[in-house]
Amino acid sequence: MGHGVDMILNENADLILFTGDLVNDRAIEMTDYMDVFNRLKAPLGVYSVLGNHDYGDYYYGSHAEGEQAVEKAKNLEHLKQIHGQLGWRLLLDENVAIEKNNEKIALIGVQNISGRKTFHSYGNLPKAYAGAEHYPFKILMSHDPSHWDKEVTNDFKDIDLTLAGHTHGMQFGIEIPGFKWSPVEYVYKEWAGLYQEGKQKIYVNRGYGFIGYPGRVGILPEITVIELV
Repeated sequence: MGHGVDMILNENADLILFTGDLVNDRAIEMTDYMDVFNRLKAPLGVYSVLGNHDYGDYYYGSHAEGEQAVEKAKNLEHLKQIHGQLGWRLLLDENVAIEKNNEKIALIGVQNISGRKTFHSYGNLPKAYAGAEHYPFKILMSHDPSHWDKEVTNDFKDIDLTLAGHTHGMQFGIEIPGFKWSPVEYVYKEWAGLYQEGKQKIYVNRGYGFIGYPGRVGILPEITVIELV
């Protein structure tokens, strides 16, 4: 983990963006990693959004009731506080202006929204987008890439770039020059790398950590560096 953070810092990026799934199930999983990830700093800030695993659905249940619902809500609030303790600005269905050299772009962050019925959607893109209309360039942070086809390319055609994660490239596949394949492509149309529809683009990061199997075969962990010109 520390080596990956060093790699990020060595890029001297203006801005660092984290597109969700800080934990697998519960906020306490971050206990041993606070001093690793709090090293992430950038001149224009570190921004983050929530992913499907961050809500505790797979531990407490997606429709928790009674005491389970109370504990689930406490867990989510704890995780939100952790983002702040790390020095990250967690975007919860909102947007902020990013300015450099007297030029501004809109950074929009939504809670998890999925185009698949198997995942619960929490976010509200119209709410997150409100007020960003006049910015000449817009970046959306949305954890699940299926959200792009479900809503972004249909109803928000002036969002120039969407940044997502979620698929992990299934931690298994083949990537060689000119060819990439993973079983996850049968589930997600956009599952790793850059895709374009009209003037809109989405980049799907292959993930930094893992879920389940503690390793990867053919699909390496990824830190994405994007230069806007």
